[in-house]
Amino acid sequence: MNFLSISLKTGLPALLTGVALAISIPAHAVAAQAESARDSAALQTAVFAGGCFWGVDAVFKHVKGVASVESGYAGGNADKANYEAVSGGRTGHAEAVRVRFNPAQVSYQQLLQVFFVVAHDPTQLNRQGPDVGSQYRSAIFFTDAEQQKNATDQIQKLTAERAFGKPIVTQIAALQQFYPAEAYHQNYLALHPTQPYIVINDLPKIEHLRKQFPALYQ
Repeated sequence: MNFLSISLKTGLPALLTGVALAISIPAHAVAAQAESARDSAALQTAVFAGGCFWGVDAVFKHVKGVASVESGYAGGNADKANYEAVSGGRTGHAEAVRVRFNPAQVSYQQLLQVFFVVAHDPTQLNRQGPDVGSQYRSAIFFTDAEQQKNATDQIQKLTAERAFGKPIVTQIAALQQFYPAEAYHQNYLALHPTQPYIVINDLPKIEHLRKQFPALYQ
């Protein structure tokens, strides 16, 4: 077995002070750490807003290739955001989710399809289901020019196909800042699966994802 040795100074008694102790790390462990770092570096970020972030968060957590999803706030004109201020419509932010995904496993275009077809209704202006206000608007916050083009192309394609009975009202805007939501909002559906709002509005989205995109469902 190959080992890599590193020297660490320890806070041992005076007799041993300054003595370097050799600690051996198996080479395969170092290789695993390097592979994990490469995988993390390969991840890309997508930010979507489609009504209450509880359901949107849960939908993307069930998509293969998605490494993490975080609920938060984006698109506002204030330099900070929290639930009380955003829900009162005072900051201009929308409830949003930040999706970290591996493009080798799922493409940004596929995430857009899930966003439009499963995660929300892109024809509802400044609302989503029972939730009303600009903080519940439909929006895509792109991180680069390629994402902007993909989002624009997807809307044009869906419009040409008359995929929905009404016009798509989704906003496309550059991501300026993403503010993570409070801890009690994170992973909300998984922690509260029997909550009436979740049962009525969000659990059906998970089933819709499974049926509509079985190859992406996890």
